[in-house]
Amino acid sequence: MIMKRMGFIGMAAALAALGVTGCATKKYVHNQTAPIIQHAGKLNNETAENARRIHDVDQRAQAGIQKAQGAADTADQNAQTASQQATTAQTTAKDAVNRADSLDTLVKGLDNYKQMADVSVHFAFNKAVLTAEDKEHLDNFAAQFGTANNYILEVTGGTDSTGPAQYNYDLSQRRAQAVVQYLASKYNVPARRFYLIGIGKDQYVASNKTAQGRHENRRVKVQMLSNMSTGSTNASTGSAPTEPSAQTAQTNRGPE
Repeated sequence: MIMKRMGFIGMAAALAALGVTGCATKKYVHNQTAPIIQHAGKLNNETAENARRIHDVDQRAQAGIQKAQGAADTADQNAQTASQQATTAQTTAKDAVNRADSLDTLVKGLDNYKQMADVSVHFAFNKAVLTAEDKEHLDNFAAQFGTANNYILEVTGGTDSTGPAQYNYDLSQRRAQAVVQYLASKYNVPARRFYLIGIGKDQYVASNKTAQGRHENRRVKVQMLSNMSTGSTNASTGSAPTEPSAQTAQTNRGPE
């Protein structure tokens, strides 16, 4: 009997110990897993925040790409327009202007024209490119176009005596064309108003024996002449003088 009681007591103690051990194990597991679960939740939140930021960055990047593409398209259109204008101006400078050895062979009633303004630009040795200073001078000169009636632009110029005559002649032509092209493209001056007179035909204005004299000779001069005859048809309509025949206007290409 005593043995049975001892057995029941032992069994009860074992069950009690097992219960205590089970509770202790659950608490231990909870204590161990709670930080992991919290950390996992934090990682999930950070992942979601990173995904949101990546999405925002992607949207901004797409907007930036679209804006850049739009700007590139606009720049391309502007470049095409500028190229077309430059081509037109170059055609004006090379082909459409009036050319002769003297102005009186081209313009009827030249005595009715009075010089209103003039400008000269000078070039470096063997150069035909306008500098920023040259363009500023031409801009100041062009500001008077709007105040003149029925004006024409007489363009003269030349080079120094250094080098072959034919090369200098071609160089003086390029310099005159640079000036005409600039005025035609920037100020929409029609080709019929330009008269290239005696370009490169030994038009020396100073001695070629000095550096200063050679510099003075490397120039293009533009004179604005306005028709002062109030009774003429040209003055009342604002059109340019009657253009001469192609034979009269043909350039006499003699050596410089």
